[in-house]
Amino acid sequence: MSTRLTSIAAAAAIVLGGTLSISTAVAADDKVLEEGKKLAFARKDGNCLACHVIEGGEAAGNIGPPLMMMKIRYPDKAVLHAQIADASVRNADTAMPLFGKYGILSESDLDKVVEFIHSL
Repeated sequence: MSTRLTSIAAAAAIVLGGTLSISTAVAADDKVLEEGKKLAFARKDGNCLACHVIEGGEAAGNIGPPLMMMKIRYPDKAVLHAQIADASVRNADTAMPLFGKYGILSESDLDKVVEFIHSL
């Protein structure tokens, strides 16, 4: 009986520990998404709204495509990251700023913007 209770207690600890880890990860993800959104909407940083329609954004531009269904359009987040970092790789005549190539956004900020854009 004692061995069974010990096993149950160990299993409960594993489940609770996993649950706490997941909730912490979700909270961290929410923070990253919010920071990415702020960067994307800020005129002095990402300024994505200057060219793209984004749900929740005001005074959006129409030069670039609307940013929606991004997980379908970019199932591989690394491809989206590469596009935002240096759109000239896929289109030499792009009007999109080269956020990574020219250091407009730091790598950390670029990662946050990618997380936000990919969530749309």
